[in-house]
Amino acid sequence: MTTAETVRPERRQRSAQLIAELQNERKDLWALYCRIGDLKPFTDTERVKTKLARFAEVLVDYVSLGHFGLYERILAGTERRASIMNFATDIYPEFSEVTDLSVAFNDKYEQTQDAGALTTLADDLSALGEALAKRFELEDQLCALMRR
Repeated sequence: MTTAETVRPERRQRSAQLIAELQNERKDLWALYCRIGDLKPFTDTERVKTKLARFAEVLVDYVSLGHFGLYERILAGTERRASIMNFATDIYPEFSEVTDLSVAFNDKYEQTQDAGALTTLADDLSALGEALAKRFELEDQLCALMRR
């Protein structure tokens, strides 16, 4: 077997592992998102703060994995398929927007001690949920291309 024949399956295997890890992280993130939603109305309780801190942690892990794992791998030149590169480039602005929104959400709620901060939580969660749903859709399309 030539070196080129060996490298291709290794690269594809690493991509498959990264995709699986991203999807597992996404599943955990969405489960936590739903658990927080079940706590409405949000009051200044330790239960809300504890779940919110855990959600913020998983949120940052998830967006980091997608942004610095999946995207970095594609845009660093290890991906040679033009269809993937073109699609990844096209969706990058939306993808990046969700990353920025997620980081802002984390900064606001990760270790909030301000009781007043929870007054906007329902609206912030709603906006974040919509953005995450769009990102999930784009990631699914990108991952489907990468699996081919």
